[in-house]
Amino acid sequence: MSKKYNIAVVPGDGTGPEVIAEGIKVLETVADKCSFGLNFIYYNLGGEHYKATGEILPDKTLEALAASDAIYLGAIGHPDVKPGILEKGILLALRFHFDQYVNLRPVRLYEGVDTPLKDKGPEHIDFVVVRENTEGLYAGAGGCLKRGTPDEVAIQESINTRKGVERCIRYAFDYCRKRSKRKKLTLCGKTNVLTFAFDLWERAFREVAKEYPDIQADYAHVDAICMWMVKNPEWFDVIVTDNMFGDIITDLAAMIQGGMGIAAGANINPHGVSMFEPIGGSAPKYTGMGIINPIAAISAAQLMLETLGEDRAASLIEKGVMKVLREDIKDVAAGKMGFSTKEVGDLIAEYIRKN
Repeated sequence: MSKKYNIAVVPGDGTGPEVIAEGIKVLETVADKCSFGLNFIYYNLGGEHYKATGEILPDKTLEALAASDAIYLGAIGHPDVKPGILEKGILLALRFHFDQYVNLRPVRLYEGVDTPLKDKGPEHIDFVVVRENTEGLYAGAGGCLKRGTPDEVAIQESINTRKGVERCIRYAFDYCRKRSKRKKLTLCGKTNVLTFAFDLWERAFREVAKEYPDIQADYAHVDAICMWMVKNPEWFDVIVTDNMFGDIITDLAAMIQGGMGIAAGANINPHGVSMFEPIGGSAPKYTGMGIINPIAAISAAQLMLETLGEDRAASLIEKGVMKVLREDIKDVAAGKMGFSTKEVGDLIAEYIRKN
């Protein structure tokens, strides 16, 4: 066995533990196949833990997570906990604490998966969104004055630093070069209205682009990106953008690739601890029913192995996912797959064992 990785597992809320269990199954299968080790350490974070203890993300847990090679997250969100408490206290806190400044979202339509886009197929939908993950409107700068009165004032400020913007852009150029497909990087912004923040983004983008003469540097306003993502998704190779715009366009992207059930994402610190998760929420109404699609969680495991440098193992997972989507699953929606959550995990694990 060549190497062993310590993986921190946060199963989370709702159906999170169910899909993470299938991801772990697939990870264990591919690790055995490719002769590396995985040591899983579980952390009880989420709504039930918060309700029982009042704790959200204790300092001792952060210290323990820092010793891991990666974090594998199920889903955060509980119907009995006010929205924002867990999301800010766990998701955003982990991203900021570990400086996971890149949110990476591959957008690929696999054969056998339906898209709502007329006359578009797998050959048209295959791009990646690189979203800045620790600045912008999500930095939490601002405040509220005279709350609850007719004179209430609320201010939310977008923080964009040259360092934060440039490192995200540079990552996107490097990723575009490594991906080596159309070799086109599109900056998504709003320079005609957000004249301070996106002036910084565009200047940094154009300056860094000079170091990558093999990459076509392109720009489009966010509203145009949304239109073209629906009309001509084949125009895109890699898109780089800020935190808020990235949050919005990746949900649109998830829909054109077939839905949240197969959309996976990564929160990356290239020099530290990264976190990998399915994009969809905790779906509490499906908890315990065994009908939720685990493929997004399994694809997040694939992204984790890619980031750790286990390319053969990651490729085996993706091929297993492609086979199951093409030949087995009837529909990617919960309850319509023709298989249970566990059976989908079994199918992908079996493919890996045989190939």
